Amino acid sequence: MPSEKSRYRGYEIQLRQEWSNWCANVHPTRSDLPLLTQSPLLTLSLSPEEALSAAKHNIDIALGGGAERNVA
Repeated sequence: MPSEKSRYRGYEIQLRQEWSNWCANVHPTRSDLPLLTQSPLLTLSLSPEEALSAAKHNIDIALGGGAERNVA
């Protein structure tokens, strides 16, 4: 299980349990990063690993791409 706080691409991700699911709050750690205005409930997942993965995916989208790019 990931820790309750993780860092990814300049953001701090805080996992928390909501009811029987997990969600993630995402906060930039630098002033040059955009604020993510999505509700943490958009990352509602059955496990903390899934919530962390969803939060990272949302960060990748906000930053205009991601670590996983398909190259032709």
